[in-house]
Amino acid sequence: MTQASSQAVSDDLFKRFEGVFARIAEGSIVRESNRELPYEAVQWLKDSGFTALRVPAELGGSGVSLPQFFALLIRLAEAESNLPQILRVNAGFTELLLERKDDERTRHWLSVIGKGETFGAAASERTGSTDNSVTVTPDSQPRHLRLNGEKYYSTGTLYADWILARAHDRETDLNVLLRSDTPGVSRIDDWDGFGQRLTGSGTTRFDNVLVHQDQILDRYKVSEPRRDTLITAFYQTIHLATLAGIARAVQRDAVEFTQGRTRTFGVPGQSSPRDNPLVHRVVGRLASLTWSTEQLVKSIASDLEEVHQARKRGEVRSEDYVALDIRTFQAQQVIIGQVLEATTLLFEVGGASATSDKRRLDRHWRNARTLASHNPAILREAAIGAFHLNGTPSSERFGNAYI
Repeated sequence: MTQASSQAVSDDLFKRFEGVFARIAEGSIVRESNRELPYEAVQWLKDSGFTALRVPAELGGSGVSLPQFFALLIRLAEAESNLPQILRVNAGFTELLLERKDDERTRHWLSVIGKGETFGAAASERTGSTDNSVTVTPDSQPRHLRLNGEKYYSTGTLYADWILARAHDRETDLNVLLRSDTPGVSRIDDWDGFGQRLTGSGTTRFDNVLVHQDQILDRYKVSEPRRDTLITAFYQTIHLATLAGIARAVQRDAVEFTQGRTRTFGVPGQSSPRDNPLVHRVVGRLASLTWSTEQLVKSIASDLEEVHQARKRGEVRSEDYVALDIRTFQAQQVIIGQVLEATTLLFEVGGASATSDKRRLDRHWRNARTLASHNPAILREAAIGAFHLNGTPSSERFGNAYI
């Protein structure tokens, strides 16, 4: 596919979803102000096919490239940054399936996503350690098991049709797939972060839940490095694309706010802030930060696509995955700082009136700061340094953690 034809496909995709994005953006401030969970918006995205963008067309999806997927994700984040995070696990699980052997089971789960059903996760603990406390034990029924325990940071699960749960059976860690409405499953909206408040990233509880052995997707050891996969870089890039979308929203809101004003601080009578050179500088800086952030995400998306295609050809090497992780972490170091700068600089275009609760411009900083905290940049920076100094893969530092 030539660059021109690829761009044409992207333009068609933007047109396909622009109406959905517009509806989502229209209600974003009301949802934020009233803490209204965006069930309806999530359903719009399911109905439109957005949640199956990476699923092959023959299995019900659109089969888009990774650069196209992340370009659309940035636009969704511009409309409302909660939604890419709500769908992050669904996107990641899709990518995991695309990495797996192309067999009947893999195609089954891809087709489930292709028909509009989504996956959330129950992976992380809120305990004194990072041990996997959710257990799987044998049941009296043949080939059945019982799932018990509790997870937190269950992002997206409140809205999902399926749950990808991390558990332990005294031998290994394992991933279990179960419907979110299975008897004994409780999804609790107790996420109390000051940002990304609508993601439903709270508690999932399993109380003697009956599962079949066929619902075990795979086994692993959380202490072992996760090697030869692009999934770590993919999950991080979802956060980076969401931050890029926030930057776009900041630039949009700064321009809209300024264009409608007829008063400039320190100038008597009516004046036009849009004609003020100092305001020009602020908006110019915001536009530059937004452009830079988006270009970095596009670059990483292209790197992801290159590794993905090399894997399909059977030409990918372990060092390619390691280099991809490091490039993604390096982009993270820059993007976080740029977006946090933009979300603070926004208030320089309007003075005290920009802090009105009716505008909720503070949500941009709160959401960006919360996203930046999920995978601490300081740990990634250390991993970058260890790689450049000693050639240490980042997976040796983070193991099989859900990141």
